[in-house]
Order: sequence, then C-alpha cells, then structure tokens
Amino acid sequence: MFALVESGTITQFPKGNKGITIGDNQYPKTIYTLWTEAERNAIGIYTVEIDSTNRKDEEFYINTDITYAFGSGKVTGSYGTATAKRLNDEDAVDENGDKVKDSDGNQVINYGLKTKYKNQFNAQAAGLLAKTDWYVIKAADVDSYSVPDNIKTYRAAVRTKVNAMETSIDNCSDVDELITLLTYTEQEDGSVTRPLGEFPKEVV
Repeated sequence: MFALVESGTITQFPKGNKGITIGDNQYPKTIYTLWTEAERNAIGIYTVEIDSTNRKDEEFYINTDITYAFGSGKVTGSYGTATAKRLNDEDAVDENGDKVKDSDGNQVINYGLKTKYKNQFNAQAAGLLAKTDWYVIKAADVDSYSVPDNIKTYRAAVRTKVNAMETSIDNCSDVDELITLLTYTEQEDGSVTRPLGEFPKEVV
C-alpha cells in the first residue's frame, strides 16, 4: 500500500497498479516495483507502514479503522484502542432505549461471548453423546439389554465436563479471562493444553 504526500499532507493512496500524475509530471506504474523507496519518497510516494500494536483478535474485540499519518519521513497506519465485544447477554433496545420485542412479544436478546461459547461446547457435547445414543435406545427397546458400564461412565463424563466448561466460562469477569481460558499453550512437558480442558476420549 502506498500514500502520496504533498506539502506534508497525505492526499491519496495509490494502489500501485497504474501510473500517477503528480503536479505536471506523469509517472508510470513501474515506479512502485522498479524504483527504490528513496526514489519514490523523493516525489512524495511512500510505502505505508502498518502499526498493529493496538490490533486485537476480532473474535473477541472490535478494532478501529486505521488512521494514517505522515511524520519523521514515513507514512504510518495505526489502529486505535480496540473495544472488547459484549461478554454477557443483554436485552436489545431501540434508539429510544425501549426494549425490543419479537413478533410473539418476547424480549429480543443480544447474546454475548459467554453464550456463544457455551452454545458451542454444548453442541460439541451433544455431538459426542449422539454417537452412543443407540446404546440407550436399544436398552429402552430391548428388556434383556443394558447399556455397558463404560458407555454409561463416558456419557456421564461428557455431561460433567460440559457443565464444568459452562461454569468456567460464566466465571470469566472480562474478555481477556475468556481468551486465556480458551487459549492453548505449550507446557513444560511438551503437551499443548488450555485451562478450559477437553472432553473425555471418545468411547464407541
């Protein structure tokens, strides 16, 4: 990405795919590929340097637009302070602050990150349990059949784990705590784990 600086002010952002007119001079597009940075700077063209210091994971934060500035002989694009996404659910309201209802008269909810991730892990648990549902169905249909103990233990462990995950997520007081809970890191023994933990190993 390039910027044209005239009289100390950024006036446009050439894409670098076609020539450009600066004052009375016409320059070919090759200035972006064949000229050195110093040669481009001499006519007011600068390569934009993006400062991503304030940029955060968009899964959890809303980043600002990039602000461009010229100074110290270079053009820099910087992000402002990112805003954390909503952690908890809240009632939806309109521009007047009145609560928003759906067509059935129920309150519309703006769901937060906690609900998003609890729903995600509940769906994962449901998928794991579905693989062994046939044992339970067979036991209900066939009087002489009972669910094997290892299957019972596994299904109970899945439910226990997802409940623990929900509790851990609910206990997060801010977005950074949630990020830490979900983030995998390498341990001293070389294993890669996250504070949230994992579901038990599948049994089928």
